Amino acid sequence: MAAAPGTEMKRTLTMTGLTINAMALIAPGAFLWTTFQAQVVQQNGGATTAFDMVPGLLFVLVLAFLTAFSYAELANIFPDAGAGSSYYFAEAAFLSKEETIHYKFARIAKFVVGWVSHLYYWIYPGIMVAFTATLLVYICGMFGIALNTPLMIGAAFLFSGVVGLIAYRGISGSTMTAVVINAIQLTALVGFAILAIAFRVTHPDLQYAHSNLASVVLPHNFTNVLFQGTIAILLLVGFESVTALGGEAINPKRDVRRAVLLSLAIQGAVAYVVEYVAANFFVNTSVTATAADGSKVSGYAAAAASSAPIGDMVRYIGDQMLGGTGFWIALILAATVLVALIGTTLACLNTGVRITYVMGRDKEVPGILGMLHFRHATPHYGVVALALVSAILGGYAVLSTDNLLQITLASNTGTFLVYGMTNAIVLFAFGGEHKRHWLKHVVIPIAGLLANLGMLAGVVIMSVSAGGSTQTDTLIALGFVVAWIVIGAVWLIFNSMKTNTSLLVSPPTVAPERK
Repeated sequence: MAAAPGTEMKRTLTMTGLTINAMALIAPGAFLWTTFQAQVVQQNGGATTAFDMVPGLLFVLVLAFLTAFSYAELANIFPDAGAGSSYYFAEAAFLSKEETIHYKFARIAKFVVGWVSHLYYWIYPGIMVAFTATLLVYICGMFGIALNTPLMIGAAFLFSGVVGLIAYRGISGSTMTAVVINAIQLTALVGFAILAIAFRVTHPDLQYAHSNLASVVLPHNFTNVLFQGTIAILLLVGFESVTALGGEAINPKRDVRRAVLLSLAIQGAVAYVVEYVAANFFVNTSVTATAADGSKVSGYAAAAASSAPIGDMVRYIGDQMLGGTGFWIALILAATVLVALIGTTLACLNTGVRITYVMGRDKEVPGILGMLHFRHATPHYGVVALALVSAILGGYAVLSTDNLLQITLASNTGTFLVYGMTNAIVLFAFGGEHKRHWLKHVVIPIAGLLANLGMLAGVVIMSVSAGGSTQTDTLIALGFVVAWIVIGAVWLIFNSMKTNTSLLVSPPTVAPERK
């Protein structure tokens, strides 16, 4: 049911609520479990790049803070962005200029940013659904239960439906869910890190991959650091979701800016750094696995051969140090990761549909997506649509690792493009302004823009040069991105003709206010 006239999103979120929702999207722990194997499998010149896993994370953490700072600066001068995030920032940056020539491109700028944002916000939840289905296979396998493909696809649709129902009912319920999920994840994180480090300290006689802690955190090969960064960046995206919740923030001027940086600091600079240091500090030759050729491998090679290397580590620690409790500890940790994926998917739904809602309200996408529920004040049609898309993409991704890689690369491309454009918006928004600061509004956004474009080029070049199925999957993903952009251009022209709206904007009566 559509919202009654005048219905608006409810302002219920404090800075804590904003930060918690962003933290749920970043989800420490979930991505360590789901991406550790991929990070070990990644090779450069036939050798694993895993020894630079932590340096790669530290490298992209700096890049993420550059982009986070740009989002924070835009949220500070445009606190009335509401749910629009970068979509609103792009338009406001043009309309707030004194030169008339800039007004003309305001609509095109905001549409491009909003349309490309969907590559990230509408595909990413599907990836989380696929991760969840894969994790369910692991958990069931611990009890000797095998899930066939139809059951996995069914699980993807059921999971999307449940998460969509929570998002449908409003952000308050989502926030409470995120609070519980973050508490569970951070507790599990601390427990895992303590166990991994304690094992290393109490078993100094084993052969470890890294000779000491310095070897874990210091770079060994700069190229490998860059390669690891192309995966590690996936652990950190989500901090910008705070800006899409501005319409539900009690004090957006004060809290959105802080929450962007705080969520990244807690989840990235603290949680993931601690977790990855502990995991890599623990890797040793005593944890073994069976490779595809039937041989027994250990260390990083064992992690590459395992579908859940973190689960293997925890199970080994429990069996060797905690009285044979490895099975139950691994099960508990897997359960916390499952819970974290629920929170991440929920945060994705909340963020993605709110940008679509603003575009629907502006008639830049079908108007039905710009309606709010009369009771919950949520963009309910968008929630239903995104939940369905997530189920379809998740069901597609669980069919094969190639399918998962295809949608992941498409989503990553959208992420880097949106982040890069947001940094460019900062350069434009503060260009010529007397309040422009050379570091905050020139150096940082330029570095963020170049970093995101560089990481995007790195992902594409590395994947294409890999050859085989990886090359094919990359080309399919890039083909989808190009097709989406072409569809957007056609839709923009068609919709403009239908609504008799000019692509170029006339000077506004009142420009967006800078604060």
